[in-house]
Formats: sequence, structure tokens, C-alpha cells
Amino acid sequence: MVIVGTGLAGGNAAVALRQEGFAGRVVLLGDEPTIPFGRPPLSKTYLMGKEDLKGWYVKPTDWYVANDLEWIPDVRVDAVDVSQREVKIAGRDSLHYDALVLATGGRNRRLTLPGSDLPGIYQLRTLAECDAIKAVAKPGARAVVVGLGFIGAEVTASLTFLGVKVTALSPGRGPLSAVLGDEVAGVMARIHEEKGVELLLGERQTGFVGDGHVEAVITQGGRRLPCDFVVVAIGIQPNVELASAAGITVDNGIPVDGYARTSAAAVFAVGDVANYLHPLFGRVRVEHYNNAEKMGRAVARNMLGGLEPYDYLYSFWSDQYDDKIEYVGYARKWDRFLVRGSLEGRRFLGFYFDNGRLVAAMGLNRGGDPELDEEGELAAAGRLIAAGGRVDPSQMEDERVDLRTLQAAGPAVSA
Repeated sequence: MVIVGTGLAGGNAAVALRQEGFAGRVVLLGDEPTIPFGRPPLSKTYLMGKEDLKGWYVKPTDWYVANDLEWIPDVRVDAVDVSQREVKIAGRDSLHYDALVLATGGRNRRLTLPGSDLPGIYQLRTLAECDAIKAVAKPGARAVVVGLGFIGAEVTASLTFLGVKVTALSPGRGPLSAVLGDEVAGVMARIHEEKGVELLLGERQTGFVGDGHVEAVITQGGRRLPCDFVVVAIGIQPNVELASAAGITVDNGIPVDGYARTSAAAVFAVGDVANYLHPLFGRVRVEHYNNAEKMGRAVARNMLGGLEPYDYLYSFWSDQYDDKIEYVGYARKWDRFLVRGSLEGRRFLGFYFDNGRLVAAMGLNRGGDPELDEEGELAAAGRLIAAGGRVDPSQMEDERVDLRTLQAAGPAVSA
């Protein structure tokens, strides 16, 4: 079994193969020097210096040795030959595979604006990139954060905690507006502003200036934002080049079926790169920790012939300052948004409906972790979503109705 990619999804696939009883050869190939780990602390607790990464390792280094799992870091996979079932590795002998997992993840989208190659402009995905930001994030420093998705919003909060004066730009109407909508984004904007962050919303950057090092960001509106460093957080693009060159179908990642199988025999794809056919949500590509962990483990069972459909109901979380967002389900579009609780009080649940179906729910400082708290409100909302989401919207926003007593009408719906 060969796994290309040593991120969270690839690491979990490798570990699960052993835990499921596979006794044959397992080879884990990656272009990073670190053992597989979860990336969430890179934008939060590790960046702030609150914790190391030991608790985020899929397994410690000695586990791979003890379980005869070949972890090979800092290598480049040049090609996959699906007809010969071989992986070609730079500077090494080719590897035959009986089953192959592509867990190639993604890479940061980059800006191609004037001055975007100046030193002092950072992005965040790897441990090395995080360490580089930590080295310059000194109290009193000035930073501009470009983008207010999850990484941008979390980095903004973490830098502010470290005493950095942050200006953040976003073309949207607030942090996380594309994912959570304008009403929630408005709440998050006020939270950041109260912490001293300057938000420039509906604004875009047009270039960077500096003499040998970035000194300012120029905006579309003509503003010059002085800074000591910049963090660009405008999302990732999936690493599909290896698959594409091998003749494997690619389209917004690598399309896979309900068992994580690609268009090529004996080749699977998992994690950020996998464009998965979900039984409720249709084709989705999800870039969150929980999905990478669970999909990696599920694909191991399918590689061994289990063929269990992967129907995980997505969830994620985000910590910013003392506020916590939890989310369950999946919605990139919705036609109705309802709130239970208080937006002003910053303790509420939000429910996303599309065509009469509840498809996602979120909580700010309320609802519990849907993964860990089965009695929590978000776990209850998740069960409704999994059952098809046909619920009375008025009951979802009515505080007098216990969400745990509700049942969705009719069977689950396949998109």
C-alpha cells in the first residue's frame, strides 16, 4: 500500500491500515519533513506559543518504526503510472503498489500583484511558514492580513493576542462571510474590532511596496497601509498535477465516488484534494481537520476491500479570542437563515436552509461540539440534517422547543 501525502489524511490512512490488521508493506511518502499532524494549531495555539504540536501528531515517530510503517519525508513523487501500478520517486527506485492513496492536499493560492514577491510577505500552511511568522510577530509590530476566511480570521486573532497591531482586508462583508453569511460575519467583525483590529471590508489589495522588504499594502481605494509584515490567506488550490499527468480525472480536486475511488483502478483520493460524492450534499471538496482525519481512516478500510460508503456529516470549529464557532453539515448556498438565541449577545445557533431542507447549523459560544457532545444542540441539529433535514423552520428558532425532541419528516435525501 502506497500513500502519497503525509498530511492528516495520509497519516490517518497509513495508521488505520495497520490498526485494521493489514500486515503487508505500507509506504508513506511526503514532501514535508514533519510526521503527519493536524494543522489547526498553526493558526491558533502554536502560533500564539500556547502549545507545541505533540498532541496533534497522528502518531509519534517511534510508532511508525514499531509498526513497520515506512515513512519517507522530504521526497518528491514525479509520476504515477496507473497501467503498471508504479509510483516514480525523484532519486529513488520506483515503487509498485497494489493500492494507492493520493492525499496530496493543496497549496496556498498566491497573489500576482506588483510587489507580491517582496520579503516580509508570508503565507501559512506548513510548520516552517508558521515558524517564520512567529519570528516576526513581536509586540508592537504592524501587520496586514489579506483575507478573512478561517485562516485569515484565526491568524488575525492570534497576532492580536501577541500584541501585533493588525489591519485586515476582505472583499466580503466580514470575517467568514462566504461560509457563515453576512449576519454572522457582522457579529465576528464587531468581535475583532473590539480587540483593536482595523477591518477594511469590501476592500481589495492592488499591490505591495517597499525597499527590499514590504513596507506597505496599497488598496483598491487608494489607501496605503504601513506594515512590518503581511500574511496572505486567500485559500488553497488542490494539488492535482500528479493525478492529471497520470490520466486520472480531475475537476476541482480529484473526483471520487462514495468509497473514495478515483477514475483509475486501485487509486483512491482523500482529504483536501478529494472532490467527494456525498449522499446528502452531492459533490463537495472539504478542507477541514475532521474530514481529513475520518476520510483517511475510511479509505484504509476500503483499500482492504471493506467498501463502506463514506457518509460523514461534516463538522468543523474555529477559535478566535475567547469565542468559539462550531459547525455541522454543509452549505455553500442557502435561501433561508434562522437564529436561535442572540446575535447581539454573541451566544446563538444559526440554521441554514436550502429548498426547504436544513443543510447546516452553526453555533457561536453555544451548541456544543457535535463530535463530542451527543446531547448538545448542534449534535441534535446534525441528526436532523442526516435524516434529510425536513423540519419545521419555526421550531428551529423557537427557544421553547427542545431540538433534541425534533424529528425530520421523511427519509434522508440523496442530492
